[in-house]
Formats: sequence, structure tokens, C-alpha cells
Amino acid sequence: MRTGKIFQISLSVLVLVSCSLAQSYTSNVSKKGTSAASFLSIGQGSRGIAMGSAFVAVADDPSAIFWNPSGIADITGGSVLIEHTQWFADLQYNYVAGTLNLGDIGVVGLSFTASNYDDMPVTTVDYPDGTGETFSVSDVAFSVAYALKLTDKFSIGFNPKFIYQKIWRMNASAAAIDIGVKYVTPFDDAVLAMSISNFGSKMQLAGSTADVFYDPDPEGSGNNGKIPARLYTEEWALPLNFRVGIAYQILRSEINTLTLAFDATHPSDNYESIDAGAEYVFNDFLALRAGYKSFLLAGSEEGMTFGLGVKQAVVGNLQFAFNYAYQDFGRLKNIQKFNIGIIF
Repeated sequence: MRTGKIFQISLSVLVLVSCSLAQSYTSNVSKKGTSAASFLSIGQGSRGIAMGSAFVAVADDPSAIFWNPSGIADITGGSVLIEHTQWFADLQYNYVAGTLNLGDIGVVGLSFTASNYDDMPVTTVDYPDGTGETFSVSDVAFSVAYALKLTDKFSIGFNPKFIYQKIWRMNASAAAIDIGVKYVTPFDDAVLAMSISNFGSKMQLAGSTADVFYDPDPEGSGNNGKIPARLYTEEWALPLNFRVGIAYQILRSEINTLTLAFDATHPSDNYESIDAGAEYVFNDFLALRAGYKSFLLAGSEEGMTFGLGVKQAVVGNLQFAFNYAYQDFGRLKNIQKFNIGIIF
């Protein structure tokens, strides 16, 4: 009885928060490029990307920390995932996630995301070919997740995170949280899920790069034309995102499984869209995946996705996994992701 009430309260709170926040961000303008820390919108987990990012109701590996933190409640024992993303424009991202099941207490998880940019030359109007100096750019996110099965059909998860960005001598930081739920429905065990990502504070760049000399009266004579001043930078919100999804196994046997998944997404910095994906698994060893990202999103460069994975038991409960994903990005060519996982 008590568990049922917790389920109703948790689901009601999440729905109310989602609806109220969604109304706040509803607009006929996409707001593309108007959020800070846009790297938070880059999907983590080759499996989810290969399924067209339709993963909120499927998420049951360490990458669930990104898609839907309640999904880590389905992980027994411990698990670790290490991933590398080859993004366009020679950008790279690395993602590490791990979970540990604490029994009746729940499941805890950690994740770390970091960018990998090459140093770039400092250029100015007077020195367009470079001053001889270089500068670096960093994107970092660290999170601690927690998930609990309130019943054998319903789980809820939370993922507080810290975000940090730096460019040359300027930096900004923010705190945020992800919230997610998963519910195994009575309809042939179809899974319904929902998540809110990056609900938190705004980011504002600050640092010595904004220090300048200011002349309050450039037309006057005899005044001090080098008064120290600091340029003001605006605050920018994080890329808030709402996901609602459903997953259903249309084929279910000891040797073969086939899962179909559909997600509806409502980001704060773009229009709504639909993601769709499928995953076929043979003998719990070989997985083939495909999907399509951003249905109904006009002008999107994203589209078809493909991927595969293999999992091999070594000894006892120890297993190793490898996953690869390819995503078409239209004029931006493509991105590729691969990861290795350890399950114990």
C-alpha cells in the first residue's frame, strides 16, 4: 500500500514538473544555439545512439545515467562503461560511467564527460596569423546518480551533476539534476518511461579575458584613456530536455529478441521531434541496431543511425561488451562512437 502511494506521488510530481516546465519553454521559435553547455545534448552510449536515440524506455546499462537515471536500477552487480566519440570538426568526447547495486538500498552510479580539443592559436586584428600564444577549450560534466525500484514494475532515479566550461582565461560552472522514471506496464510488459535532463542553474562566463581598458570620454583631451574595466557577459540556461518513450519486445525467446522503441523529445533550445529505433539480439551475444533520429524536425542534419554490439562471458558473472554506433549528420558528414563495457 505504501509503495503504491510512493509510485503515484513520484509519477504525479514528475508529470506536473514536466508539464509546467514544458509550458515555460513552449515557443514558435526554435531557440537553437541559445543554451550554454550544448555538449550536454550529445548522446552518450553507443547503444542508444545506434537506436536513433530512442532509448529512454530501454536504458538498462551504465549509459542510462545520461538517458534516464532510473534505468540503472535494472543493473545487477556492478558495471563500467568507457566510451569515445569522434564528433565532427575534429572534436572528440570521452565518457566514463559506472554503477554498483547495493541491494535493497538501491543502485548508485558515477559518470564523467570531458571534451578533447587541440590547442588553438590566439589571433587578433593586428596578428591574424597568430600571436604565438595558444589557448584551450574544456567541457566537463561530473554526476552522481541514484536509482531505486519502488516496486518490481516501477523505478525512479536522480542524477545530480556539476558542469564546467573553460575557454582561454574565461570559465563558467553550473549545477543541475536529471530525473527519470520507468514503468513496466501490464500490456505485455511494454515499458513506459520519462526523463527530465539538465534542470539547473544558468552559466555565465567570467575571467581575465574580459578585462579591458576603457576610455569614458574618447573625444575629450587630458582624460585617462586606460581605465581598467571588465566586459559583462550574459547568463545562459542549460539545454533542458524532456523525453517520453515506450519500448516493446515484439520478439522474445531464449535465442532471439527484437525490441522496438519510440521517444518524443521536447528540448528547450529546439523544436519537438520523434526518435525511433530497434535492437535485435541473438543468443545474448550479438546485437544489431538501427534507428532514425529527429523525425518531424524540419532542417535537421541528423537522420539514420546504425550499430552493433557483442557481449562475451569470461568467467562467473564477469562479462565484456563492445558497442559501435554510426550516425548520419547530413552536410556535417557523420559521427562515430564506440565503447567497451565490463559487467561483474
